[in-house]
Amino acid sequence: MLEVYGDIHSGNCYKVKLLACLLDLPHRWHHVDILRGESRTVEFLALNPNGRVPTVVLADGHSLWESNAILNYLADGSDFLPGERRLRAEVLQWQFFEQYSHEPYIATSRYILRYLGNPPERHAELAARRAGGWSALAVMEGHLRRHDYLVGARYSIADIALYAYTHVAAEGGFALDDLPAIRAWLARVASHPQHVTMNQFA
Repeated sequence: MLEVYGDIHSGNCYKVKLLACLLDLPHRWHHVDILRGESRTVEFLALNPNGRVPTVVLADGHSLWESNAILNYLADGSDFLPGERRLRAEVLQWQFFEQYSHEPYIATSRYILRYLGNPPERHAELAARRAGGWSALAVMEGHLRRHDYLVGARYSIADIALYAYTHVAAEGGFALDDLPAIRAWLARVASHPQHVTMNQFA
């Protein structure tokens, strides 16, 4: 049984939940309220000294952290991680893009609005993140105009990594109305028969 520690409404944690469900992987969810400091307790820091979610504990007792590292571990040997060398590198390429060019702008904007309630002292920061978020979405839109999925011709953990925060980008102030390729891709990802939403807590 995989033990997963996280906040289901966090895109980074949702990535793990979504892949576990796609793989029919038995897992137990442990909610961690980061706003109440639950990721900074002595017990949690023993699992992840960086004090962040998601964190998973494997059957052998080892813990893994960083969402995209967890995705690569869980997807190994499955259809969600290509076996071909170049395609695996492209998966990593999109995962690095997600963490450095997408998540800092789109996810952080959503955090300010959804989790913090858009406090006045964060307005300048929120405005400053707009350009970076739109730039990342433009890169995705251009690629998805030519491809059904981010890597190769099939759904992979590259798609999971970027779906997580893109499908709730509007909650960060990024409306997707003028990005038809992204919207079509979001629909393809959500059409998988074992897809679960953030609100389908199991």
